[in-house]
Amino acid sequence: MASPSDTRGSQLDTLKILFALGLIGIGVVGFYIYSDESLLYRVIGLVVLAIMAASVMYTTAIGQRTWNFALEARVELRKVVWPTRTEATQTTLIVIAVVILVGILLWLLDTLFQWVFGAITGIGS
Repeated sequence: MASPSDTRGSQLDTLKILFALGLIGIGVVGFYIYSDESLLYRVIGLVVLAIMAASVMYTTAIGQRTWNFALEARVELRKVVWPTRTEATQTTLIVIAVVILVGILLWLLDTLFQWVFGAITGIGS
């Protein structure tokens, strides 16, 4: 059973999430209502409201977990061993060659089926 403070915290988190979604909604609606204004001003307003919504979301338990996940993902991304330019080029050329080869094989198979079904049904040349 959840303690009263957990329930109150989760209710407060729900209100914060709804408030953040409301800010995003206000930003999107305002973006289209003020369509006669400069695009730059509308985008700046939308970005400011998005930052405000992200700040509110950060104070929730879900926001904290999401932020920690992003930090851990960044750490894992730094552990990736990226291919060198030569390896990337060679791999790309191999993929292109295999795609061309498979395309030719499928074209030949399609031509063979067309010829066989044309001979069986008498339709086609």
